[in-house]
Amino acid sequence: RMRSAAMTASPKEICGKLADKLGVVLDFKEEKGDPWAAIPAEKWQEACRTARDEPELSFNFLRSLCGVDRPDDGVIEIVAHLFSYKHRHGFVMHTKTDRSAPKLDSVSSVWPAAIWHERETFDLFGVDFPGNPDLRRILLPEDWVGHPLLKDYEEPESYHGIPTTRPGYEKKAFGPQLKKPPPKKPVPKPEGGENKE
Repeated sequence: RMRSAAMTASPKEICGKLADKLGVVLDFKEEKGDPWAAIPAEKWQEACRTARDEPELSFNFLRSLCGVDRPDDGVIEIVAHLFSYKHRHGFVMHTKTDRSAPKLDSVSSVWPAAIWHERETFDLFGVDFPGNPDLRRILLPEDWVGHPLLKDYEEPESYHGIPTTRPGYEKKAFGPQLKKPPPKKPVPKPEGGENKE
């Protein structure tokens, strides 16, 4: 199906339109990978709602929402990838929350799929999302201690008596890594014939 090229805005144009609607200056990054806009945490929910509702933006699809641990900066970044089926353009937004008590308004009222994305970010990074109607662990058991994607996370030796690593694995700074496999044992030759292996 043919569509007008004018319907699709560049990330920089999208950032400008979003900044105008929010009444703030947004930091726009054109680094390698996806260009993105830095959103102040206090404007996060408003920015997401504006991105969805503004006719020239119409970001009706939340592709993903995830966390990035930045211990040297004392923050956890939240990254949202958006897409508009109406205009066929995409956009990336970042925001930050204090690593010592990570908390960010939920955007589940904007995109219901955020319920699941925020649950995963809570589970793996410990970020609280006030307003999420079902904020609980999604990958790990409810009584698991800690959040495994934090860079200073220390994996427990066991969970309810079950070892958390398999034989042949060795714990490293960022989780289990496979040791060099042991040498294969030679297959004995059958008596009266050659080894077919």
